[in-house]
Amino acid sequence: MSKAGMEITWRWFEFDAFDPHTLYAYLRLRQQVFVIEQACIYPDIDDLDQPSLHLLGFDAAGTLQACLRLVPPGLKYPQPSMGRVVIAPAARGTGIGHRLVAEALRKSDAHYPGLGHQIGAQAHLAGFYGQHGFTQLGDAYDEDGILHIDMIRPAE
Repeated sequence: MSKAGMEITWRWFEFDAFDPHTLYAYLRLRQQVFVIEQACIYPDIDDLDQPSLHLLGFDAAGTLQACLRLVPPGLKYPQPSMGRVVIAPAARGTGIGHRLVAEALRKSDAHYPGLGHQIGAQAHLAGFYGQHGFTQLGDAYDEDGILHIDMIRPAE
C-alpha cells in the first residue's frame, strides 16, 4: 500500500490502561522527534500524561506512526488542549497528521462539549492547525528554543 493510502488504526488510552510495550513505543516516538530530531532538551515527562487521554495510530504491522495527548481543561489552558502531536518520520506526508488531529478534536468535542480547544503550537505549523479551525492568539514566543504560538478553536 502506498504511503498516501497508509491504513491506520486509532486507539485511545487512559494513562493507567497502557501496557508497558505500548507506553514504551509512545514515549520513544515522542523522544525521537521532540528531543533527538528537534535537538530540544526539555522535560517531555511533565506530569500531564497521567490525567490526559492519549491517541495512538498504528499501521497494519502494528507500528506506532502517530500520537498525541489530550489534556483536560483547567490543567494547561481553560479549554482542553491537544499536545505532544507527533508523526513518525516514515509517515510524514501521508495525511496522517490531519487524520490524527481530526480524531482528537472529535473526541475533545464529545468529551468536553462546548469548551472549544486551545493549543501551544510550533509556529511553523500555524497553517496546518488553521486547516482545523484554529486561529492565532497573541504573539509568537520561544519555548525550549522553538518558536511557538498559542492558538484557539472555538466550541462547535
